Amino acid sequence: MKPAKLLSSCLLVAAFTAIFAADPPYKNSKLPIETRVEDLLKRMTTAEKINQLRCDIRENVWGPAIDTTGFGETYDILRPLTSLDAAKRANEVQARSMKSRLGIPIVIHDEALHGLIGNGTTSYPQSIGMAATWNPSMVGRVAAAIAEETRARGVRHVLSPVINVVRDARWGRVEETYGEDPLISSRMGVAFVREFESRGVATTPKHYVANVGDGGRDSHSIQISERALREIYLPPFEAVIKEAGASTIMSSYNSVNGVAASANKWLLTDILRGEYGFKGWVASDYGAVSGIQFAHRNTGSAKETAAAALNAGMESEWPDVYIWGEGLDQAVKEGLISKKVLDEAVRRVLRIKFKTGVFDEPLADPARVQQIVQSPAHRQVALEAARQAMVLLKNEQNTLPLKSGLKSIAVIGANAKDGIPLGGYSGFNVPTKSILEAIKERAGNGVRVEWAKGTQYGRGTSIPAIEPSAFQGLKGEYFKNRNLSGTPALTRNDPQIAFNWHAGAPADGFGIDHYSVRWTGKITPTKSGEYRIAVSSDDGYRLFLNGRKVMEDWTVHSGKTDEIKLNLQAGVPVDMKLEYYEEAGDALIQLGWSVGDDAHPEISEAVELAKKSDVAVIVTGIIEGEGQDRAFLDLPGNQEELIKKVVETGTPVVVVLVAGSPVTMRNWVDDVPAVLDAWYPGQEGAIAIADTLFGDNNPGGKLPMTFPRYVGQCPIYYNMEPSGRGYDYVDLTGKPEFAFGHGLSYTSFAYSDLKITPDPGSKNTFSVTFRVKNTGKVKGDEVTQMYIHDLVASVTRPLIELKGFQRISLEPGQSVMVKMGLDPDKLSFWNLKMKKAVEAGDFDVMIGSASDDIRLKGKITAK
Repeated sequence: MKPAKLLSSCLLVAAFTAIFAADPPYKNSKLPIETRVEDLLKRMTTAEKINQLRCDIRENVWGPAIDTTGFGETYDILRPLTSLDAAKRANEVQARSMKSRLGIPIVIHDEALHGLIGNGTTSYPQSIGMAATWNPSMVGRVAAAIAEETRARGVRHVLSPVINVVRDARWGRVEETYGEDPLISSRMGVAFVREFESRGVATTPKHYVANVGDGGRDSHSIQISERALREIYLPPFEAVIKEAGASTIMSSYNSVNGVAASANKWLLTDILRGEYGFKGWVASDYGAVSGIQFAHRNTGSAKETAAAALNAGMESEWPDVYIWGEGLDQAVKEGLISKKVLDEAVRRVLRIKFKTGVFDEPLADPARVQQIVQSPAHRQVALEAARQAMVLLKNEQNTLPLKSGLKSIAVIGANAKDGIPLGGYSGFNVPTKSILEAIKERAGNGVRVEWAKGTQYGRGTSIPAIEPSAFQGLKGEYFKNRNLSGTPALTRNDPQIAFNWHAGAPADGFGIDHYSVRWTGKITPTKSGEYRIAVSSDDGYRLFLNGRKVMEDWTVHSGKTDEIKLNLQAGVPVDMKLEYYEEAGDALIQLGWSVGDDAHPEISEAVELAKKSDVAVIVTGIIEGEGQDRAFLDLPGNQEELIKKVVETGTPVVVVLVAGSPVTMRNWVDDVPAVLDAWYPGQEGAIAIADTLFGDNNPGGKLPMTFPRYVGQCPIYYNMEPSGRGYDYVDLTGKPEFAFGHGLSYTSFAYSDLKITPDPGSKNTFSVTFRVKNTGKVKGDEVTQMYIHDLVASVTRPLIELKGFQRISLEPGQSVMVKMGLDPDKLSFWNLKMKKAVEAGDFDVMIGSASDDIRLKGKITAK
């Protein structure tokens, strides 16, 4: 070790040794947590207590506090750093915090939905893909790997998992969830939370509760019955608290039956604490506390808002001290918040800091972090998870797996070439392989594999970029403000205006938002005719041609594309100026044009490639995410036209969906022999897709969401209650395109020998066994599913409810007995008196491969 590093390490150890030398009771790791909490609490001043409830990203806020009174949490300060630098930075911050009067450690939190958000961290399949595995143990393995990387980098609190039960596919955040069923959401959530908490990293299951409004709108106000809350939306939260020891719960933005969720005492105190026995603390979604006042208008001032939230059971406002600044100080000073309430809030925060071990082991391990992040073991877990997540939706004429005698493969689609989409809340600088690369590697040298873009969709224009022969690029002037003022911080020549920076920066030295760019130059058309000129942007833009403004939307908006048509003459130069500003991340600016009858030349190129290929693999995608709810569920842009045109060539077509939500495909699915849903499969996903296409991986995933035929069927979910009329529309069937639990295999499975046996020692408890045999020629996984239906009940019950599932792996010809169980908890519901109980009577017990593919049926009688 170099002398400087040795000295630095010695000083850090010495600092912590000195701090613990006095060893008051709260610093004694051998004492019970509650003893330590009470000892520390009685030593704290009011200012120290309040600061433990605070969170802020700004170092000028948390920095002085951790040097004196201590501070609760900060976030996002490690994301841009390499893993080694992140661990070192975390230790520097922690060392400062531990030198405060009482030495209370600060906690750094971040997102870790399917991998910690950070520079170069390992990325796993998005949550909806993990749900498609129907394998809680796989979720646990992924969570364990993420937790190891998280703690090694110095993050001790994650804002994950999302355990909202989603029943409307239009919601933009479906990808972050475990789907539409409360049992799957509960089992996956418990598996995730348990692994993090056991490794000293606090979790924050979210968003509490029922945060999807009518039409699939994110965080819109919710009017909902107590029975629906208790039977559908609350069970996952109860499970992660009671079974996995979740440390914190995140409140949601929406109101529930007229009261903001972040100031709803019935939800935060009566249910969480009173019924579930929750000992942790509640944090708000980012800005949700201020939403009590400014969105829901439940309060009229900052101090009233602070009092309403804290008195209801909210402990910490995230991400900044909007209300938890002067508002909280005033509320405490004026007695709107009692000492008892304040102490209880602080007690809950301290309890978790002791529980996760941050008091006793506050430091990250820089020496170990580089061995953990992106380790071969973690990448292998990512690959296995991606393989298990694959769902084969359709496979006619045994199109898949691809035949060994193929000579040529056309790989088509924008998503196929550059890396692979990882989904929302992903890390960056993540090493990925493209689907095109993976297919080429798997196909080998004897197979010609070529790529065509086909079409651009969603975030960007499908109109091609300006042809290189028409210009020499444009001069770009980059400003570190949003109004193009002052001297440019950077000037460069940009060969094309085709930037999709997303959450990245346009250049070194720039942030991810609050900048503007002006491009200028001349473009000389090579052909005369009517040109289609398009600008795709997020946020504001203005386009000038020959000094005249021809297009403008100088507002903050989500990604969109605007087009105009203009007649231009060959050889006549056009002065072009494009101005753009980015306000709040997710940056996009693209300029395209085309001339002539072929409005989509990239589709034509794809068609020509398909004609000379033995098979065409079309990789598709959608636009979704937080703040991006969807009114339509069709593939966006011209992707459906692309599919239809390629199908018309007669070349067999395989469509690969790279998306986190259901897609409507009625316009093309009947003409396509094979459809594979890959979700957002993580950094190893391209390999998993190629493995599945070629048969090295037999898909065994099942849908955790119902796929509607048309958006007009939404909301649609498998466990609907009986209709008083029927299930069809006047112009459409009520049946979905693909049912909940659906998923095909390259082999087949037979079910037999159902036996249901009551437990003589436990009332309303039954053992359910049945045999499953692999009747095909290849090894495969089957997800066995157990459903029930209460035949007669005082409250209308769903026609079918999932009560058990198990993923099994079988060799050809192998059979196994599968055992599941039914107990009073699974047979009960919330009755007319709003009591959870089992009503005497008969139940159908159904065993199958999907909710619409029931293979065995039996009956039980509850007493």
